[in-house]
Amino acid sequence: MEAEGRVPGPPPLPPAGGGIGAELPAIPPGAARAPLLGAPAEVLELDDEEDDLEVFSKDTSLAEANSFSPSMTISPSSMINQYKFEDEPELRDLFITVDDPESHITAIETFITYRVITKTSRGEFDSCEYEVRRRYQDFLWLKSKLEEAHPTLIIPPLPEKFIMKGMVERFSDEFIETRRKALHKFLNRIADHPTLTFNEDFKIFLTAQAWELSSHKKQGPGLLSRMGQTVRAVASSVRGGVKNRPEMFTEMNDYMETFSQKINVLDKIAHRIYKEEREYFNEMKEYGPIHTLWSASEEDIADSLKGVASCIDKCCKATEKRMAGLSENLLPILHEYVLYSEILMGVLKRRDHIQSELDSKIDALANKKADKDLCLATWESFLASQTVDCHGEEDSEDRP
Repeated sequence: MEAEGRVPGPPPLPPAGGGIGAELPAIPPGAARAPLLGAPAEVLELDDEEDDLEVFSKDTSLAEANSFSPSMTISPSSMINQYKFEDEPELRDLFITVDDPESHITAIETFITYRVITKTSRGEFDSCEYEVRRRYQDFLWLKSKLEEAHPTLIIPPLPEKFIMKGMVERFSDEFIETRRKALHKFLNRIADHPTLTFNEDFKIFLTAQAWELSSHKKQGPGLLSRMGQTVRAVASSVRGGVKNRPEMFTEMNDYMETFSQKINVLDKIAHRIYKEEREYFNEMKEYGPIHTLWSASEEDIADSLKGVASCIDKCCKATEKRMAGLSENLLPILHEYVLYSEILMGVLKRRDHIQSELDSKIDALANKKADKDLCLATWESFLASQTVDCHGEEDSEDRP
């Protein structure tokens, strides 16, 4: 299946019987584990916080939902994605950088564009270096074209369009830098993918000027064609589940549903903890100066008040350090798991859609074959009856 082509991404999902706490394979000598993906990505506002905790407390293990065989072997390609060997020669021929964000304000909208610099030695490119500017919706277009051309491949995730309220302001320097890093990682993951890197739309995205890209977008399928695809997808879902889905994909789907539920709960809890930590930090920042000022007017307890102020200042610094660790090392990794779980669920759905179309075509072919056989049998019966009638007339004419 084409889905075996994988892009460098977060650590692989736990194998059978291991759940979230499964041990990773031992690192071979001379190998260094690939770094975890750490570009923060924006998330939607969260609701029903109490329900999340209750759902997660009911089942903290994925082992029961995982029906994969423990003896399943690890493919060489997956091992290559996990480890980067120090003595491995550099074979990359496509280097992409996303930088220099610029804000654009028009009468209709405000948006950010990013400079995309491409350096390559590939023969299919007319030049060895390109520089273009792209906005977020251009990246969305590229992702949709890749999914359309390669429905069973895992397309790297993009940061969401919206962000969590209260986490960071839209168009702030922090937000823009977070998105820039995520877009840079998105393009380089595609460039490192053995199949996606040679996609024609990807090449156009990297090389075409803004007006050329806009013209190319208009050459896509029209509204009626897209509506037809949507209608077929809905009709396929209405017909019910896939008839002949292999057991392997059923197990994958069940595992991913459970994993997606659990990782979403973890992601929400982590963001809730970060939000509470920040509120606590802001309160302490106010209390410290208050105690310092208070000590100036209370000579009898001045030393005690200064000690409290010093303690609050130390707590502020410790809390700020802990918040930085959460925002840099935990939140982006957890949320990237969320994004990849959504992508994997989408790939499985598209695979089911293809399987459903195949099943319907097989059924239609079987019905046509049955109709053909029935028609052929009818004609053979008719011809046989006509042959008997002809022989009967000949016999009657031969009699005196």
